[in-house]
Amino acid sequence: MSDLALLHVTFGTAEEAESVARAVIEERLAACANVMQSCTSIYRWKDNIETEIEVPVLFKTGMEQALALRDRITQLHSYDTPAIELWPAATSEAVLEWIDESTGD
Repeated sequence: MSDLALLHVTFGTAEEAESVARAVIEERLAACANVMQSCTSIYRWKDNIETEIEVPVLFKTGMEQALALRDRITQLHSYDTPAIELWPAATSEAVLEWIDESTGD
């Protein structure tokens, strides 16, 4: 049984966030995607300080699928350099079983 992996990713629009979330769940790379309310992101890009409204998404998957999920999100994402943060996490045995069932063949 795999450990839980959380991937935190921001998108430019809610529509893109939902589209990518649906695609990776249909492809069984994630068991769940929590599309959250928009946030204000302040960051440095090409020597400028930028401020943008973005939509964060928290993807839940197993550690075995985490890198494949990251790569697929990168392919689908509209940003040149999407910030995809991967965090290992602990959860209950029941949740791990659900993730394995949801992301397995």
